[in-house]
Amino acid sequence: MSAASGSPGIRASAGTPAQGPLVLVAALVTVVLWASAFIGIRGAGPHFDPGALALLRMAVGAVALGLIALRRGIRPPSRRQIPLVVLWGVGWFCVYNLALNAAERTLDAGTAAMVVNLAPLMVVVFSGLFLREGFPRPLIIGAPIAFLGVVLIGMNTSSGDGFDLTGLLLALLAAVMYAGCTLLQKHLLSAGADATTLTWFGAVAGTVALLPWTGSLIGALQTAPLDATLWVVYLGIFPTAIAFTTWAYVLQRSTAGQTSATTYVVPAIAILMSWMILGEVPTPLMFLGGALCLLGVLVTRMTWGRRATTAP
Repeated sequence: MSAASGSPGIRASAGTPAQGPLVLVAALVTVVLWASAFIGIRGAGPHFDPGALALLRMAVGAVALGLIALRRGIRPPSRRQIPLVVLWGVGWFCVYNLALNAAERTLDAGTAAMVVNLAPLMVVVFSGLFLREGFPRPLIIGAPIAFLGVVLIGMNTSSGDGFDLTGLLLALLAAVMYAGCTLLQKHLLSAGADATTLTWFGAVAGTVALLPWTGSLIGALQTAPLDATLWVVYLGIFPTAIAFTTWAYVLQRSTAGQTSATTYVVPAIAILMSWMILGEVPTPLMFLGGALCLLGVLVTRMTWGRRATTAP
């Protein structure tokens, strides 16, 4: 009769999806491209209304995703899953984009990012309750640390008149759609839906839902400068087609709570991009907020536990 016991350590727990280097690379690609979307929306926003911007972005994204899906092979969802796929696509690619684009017309980027980044906390809570992912200690510790960083960033980028009620409600709607669609996507992926095909079908559903803004888009294209239009094309190819593909790849191989918590670094990366591209110099507290975002996400990517013991 002997027992081998060990001290607490960091390990991959049984039942946790395997996370190799490709998962980390895909997560990094996702957050960098999503951070760049804030720069793109700022560049195109003055020349396109929220609906026109969303429609052109999603039309480009749907075409790019279609090419990716055709190359990798299309595996349609089951008939029973199709209504959920359409619901997910309309929520993620139509309602979320409309709400975020409209919110950024009355809120500065820091305030919008702070409100939208309530979503990962919502995902942590609801995935623990409804997807039975539980509440791992690293996630419970790391998520609030990262969110504190987001709050510091938001406080230091908010203007005095940044708290517009309509804008705040729209940003909150975007956060709710983000959280709800992440959970629904995780459910569909866990049920066997192909990640690439699911993303493409969802993008097409979102694009169709945005067709009522076709007239507005045609008018905007006639007056918008070329650089603004190219920003929207960029949004469709990179933060939409590529980033949502890598996002699905990560989500399929990780928990919803852990995957969404990774996106807390988006505001920090967006600040660095604004500094490099737009010449907006961050304040010291914004650097501190970015460091907290990175620290919090690093903690959420850990799995703490004890080494296995042999029963006597």
